[in-house]
Amino acid sequence: MHAMSKHAPTRGLRGSVAMVILAIAANVGGPSAFADDSVNTGYFGGVAIMGYDPVAYFTRGKAMKGSEKFSYEWLGTPWHFANAKHREMFISEPMKYAPQYGGYCAGEVAFGSVTVNIDPEAFKIIDGKLYLTYDQGGANWFATHAVEAVAKADDNWPKIAADLKLDQYH
Repeated sequence: MHAMSKHAPTRGLRGSVAMVILAIAANVGGPSAFADDSVNTGYFGGVAIMGYDPVAYFTRGKAMKGSEKFSYEWLGTPWHFANAKHREMFISEPMKYAPQYGGYCAGEVAFGSVTVNIDPEAFKIIDGKLYLTYDQGGANWFATHAVEAVAKADDNWPKIAADLKLDQYH
């Protein structure tokens, strides 16, 4: 595990179990923030965002657990939603609601690495995009340094995505 400075988000385990990545655009009409069509499902469970509703981050402004009752398979992975309306919103515009960088820790991606382990309640919405992080300190750091952090993460993502595809983080 990497040491964490007081100004940087928690560093992840480079040798952690690496899931694959989610195909989503980082910028509307801009470069892709993802290079594959798979989803980070964390260490356990096999569900995107550990079963949290991606639409609730936008509509409720908070992390909200979804339900298997309102699930939808996208990119080969189940996504859970709190209600049918959220599921329908996601189905109509999945790239609007899905997290950036395949659901990996955005702060870690900004530092040129990856951690599969994220806290679904440690998130920020910046310029209409959902960023998940390892912990609340990382989310706060990422938001405070958003211009620089997003630019660095966007620059780092293609190499990280390629490494993930080659399973370089095991």
